[in-house]
Amino acid sequence: MAPPLTTAPRREFQSWHDFPIVLDLDALDADIAIIGIPYADPYTIDEVSNDQTNAPTHIRRYCERSLRGLDRYDFDIGGTLLDGRSIKVVDCGDVYGDPEDLASNRTRAEQAIRKILAAGALPVILGGDHGIPIPVFRALDTLAPVTLVQIDAHVDWRDHMNGHDQGLSSPIRRAAEMDHIGEIFQIGLRAAGSGRPEEVEAALAYGAHLISDIELQSAGMAAVLERIPDGGNYYLTVDADGMDPTIMPAVAGPAPGGVTYPQMRTLIHGLVAKGRVVGMDIVEITPKRDVNGISAITAGRLMCNLIGMAVRAGYFD
Repeated sequence: MAPPLTTAPRREFQSWHDFPIVLDLDALDADIAIIGIPYADPYTIDEVSNDQTNAPTHIRRYCERSLRGLDRYDFDIGGTLLDGRSIKVVDCGDVYGDPEDLASNRTRAEQAIRKILAAGALPVILGGDHGIPIPVFRALDTLAPVTLVQIDAHVDWRDHMNGHDQGLSSPIRRAAEMDHIGEIFQIGLRAAGSGRPEEVEAALAYGAHLISDIELQSAGMAAVLERIPDGGNYYLTVDADGMDPTIMPAVAGPAPGGVTYPQMRTLIHGLVAKGRVVGMDIVEITPKRDVNGISAITAGRLMCNLIGMAVRAGYFD
């Protein structure tokens, strides 16, 4: 018998802010669905179950530090998280990973997001490495055109790594090959390792907007937002290493600089106001490298900003 599409990964599973746990996505009735996708399609056997696969649980466990309670006033969003409205938020657990059939991880991830979108819910995805958004991007084809907004230190346009083309170095290259993905904005690019010249050339040839950390810090996030067209469907993919390591230290490749929390807050609020954010992921958090849980707390704050502002924008009215 095939394993369930989603499952609580540990006996002591804690949902984000104790929201109801819904594991049967065929019966999903929700406005917002939080879901973990720990397992992508790794490059080596050592990466099948690396520490980033523990990040969804790590983020959930620190949810109380990102928001003390659903009844607490949050100054970033101007009130309580759900603003006293009848908004259905659920936690769908984690997509099952099969160590003996790694390619099937992508299939289950895509199926899960398709079911969430078909139910009319907003998916908030916890990774896992940056290969995880590739099947998520595929599931967005009913929302075309989708403007892709990436936060990352790296350009992620690698065509393949040792013959493997679905891994963490290739998500934006794969997205660019999907007909329903339109404009691409890549924010926070910095330091070395952001791609070889041929990857940058491929991105520019596509028409991707490459916004370096130097440009971001000079112009500000408000100026970047002005470049993103109004009235679109936006998907936000956040690689933890794209953010300032003082607030996101638990990454495999930290680099000085990066997108700050106030800049992320401005971006999320701005995208929600511009059109419709159809989903968000946060990936590449490595729990064993976290300091006082600050990376998990920061991830939780991004979730609070998206959920709180989407509620206030009338997404679920």
